[in-house]
Amino acid sequence: MARRTLSGAVALAAAALVMTPTAANASPPGTKDVTAVLFEWDFASVARECTSTLGPAGYGYVQVSPPAEHIQGGQWWTSYQPVSYKIAGRLGDRTAFRNMVNTCHAAGVKVVVDAVVNHMSAGSGTGTGGSSYTKYDYPGLYSSYDFDDCRSEIANYQDRYNVQHCELVGLADLDTGEEYVRKTIAGYLNDLLSLGVDGFRVDAAKHIPAADLANIKSRLTNPSVYWKQEVIHGSGEAVQPAEYTGNGDVQEFRYAYDLKRVFNNENLAYLRNYGEGWGYMSSGVAGVFVDNHDTERNGSTLSYKDNATYTLANVFMLAWPYGAPDVNSGYEWSNADAGPPNGGRVDACWQSGWKCQHAWPEIRSMVAFRNATRGQPVTGWWDNGGDAIAFGRGSKGYVAINHESGPLTRTYQTSLAAGTYCNVQNNTTVNVDGSGRFTATLGAGTALALYAGRTGC
Repeated sequence: MARRTLSGAVALAAAALVMTPTAANASPPGTKDVTAVLFEWDFASVARECTSTLGPAGYGYVQVSPPAEHIQGGQWWTSYQPVSYKIAGRLGDRTAFRNMVNTCHAAGVKVVVDAVVNHMSAGSGTGTGGSSYTKYDYPGLYSSYDFDDCRSEIANYQDRYNVQHCELVGLADLDTGEEYVRKTIAGYLNDLLSLGVDGFRVDAAKHIPAADLANIKSRLTNPSVYWKQEVIHGSGEAVQPAEYTGNGDVQEFRYAYDLKRVFNNENLAYLRNYGEGWGYMSSGVAGVFVDNHDTERNGSTLSYKDNATYTLANVFMLAWPYGAPDVNSGYEWSNADAGPPNGGRVDACWQSGWKCQHAWPEIRSMVAFRNATRGQPVTGWWDNGGDAIAFGRGSKGYVAINHESGPLTRTYQTSLAAGTYCNVQNNTTVNVDGSGRFTATLGAGTALALYAGRTGC
């Protein structure tokens, strides 16, 4: 969501509420459904990463931060206050963007754009591409008539009109029910499609009526393009995520909230029916994540600061067949407003504050695991009643996670064929016998993952 950290408005309860989606086939097209979200990486750096890491690791998608011209300033959230639809932000110009898309495609990675279409800016000045603007007046693009009549901040999430027609933290709210606004937003998205973009993550979708988004999407040159909507669940709120599943995927925030609670305060044994069994949306329309750029800052989810716990949560997400996973990859921060190091340029992972979670060996290796086990059910669940779990993915894979405080040694029963497999979590070999069994010791805070086709380490 486009904000600094809307702690009060979005510190939402994660109570389970059964949803009935209206669509069920909106997950990312293709055989690889994992997206690396390279938050505030500039386009040249994304292009290199597609070639060096994302493609070889098996990531299906990369999500890039908003490419539109935006307000000036060093904070990350300036990217979420557009002032025009020119590709002229701090992350690169139109040429750099086009080159990035082409390079990623050549590496087998599709490109999703974080699209900010609910609002424009909150102030006045000159944008990153030289455009002059004032709130409600963006010359050549929008004038005061194109914004909603409510000119006050959203204050009541139990009031649908307030949520969808008033201003998110003072940002000028576009009247998406208006013909000109719909046509103009569609024009922006179509321009990105003309450059080869494969999908959109619709920022602040909750603040746009679902029917308005459906109308805008219907105007695209590819109306069936991949479409992932940010709709934060709030128990008892007027606007609910299930309203948006007719348009495409919806991000399931409860998944991330509950993972934090389970990993920190409860038992991993509870995860045996994670997903629809917890009242979440249908797997086929759910976008899932351990954290994103907002939640890692407002503390509602785990983050890189949780170290091994964070790593294990990502391992679980990638091993578990619910939803389409996003792997958040950002940078170190102590000031929650701080923008990207080096203006978004990444010279090397794990330098200058770049965390590169997508490339952590334990996380990266699970992308190939997920691709290899696609379509396989969960089989042979085991838990110790506490924080050690294991499960198979049919005859294609097996994973064990030890979140206990000490090591765990046991014999596991799998559905894998006999043979030698590589534990991709630490590059050691595991021998599975003719009955599908193997014995292993997992240290505290570690995991094991085996999959068919990966025998040598």
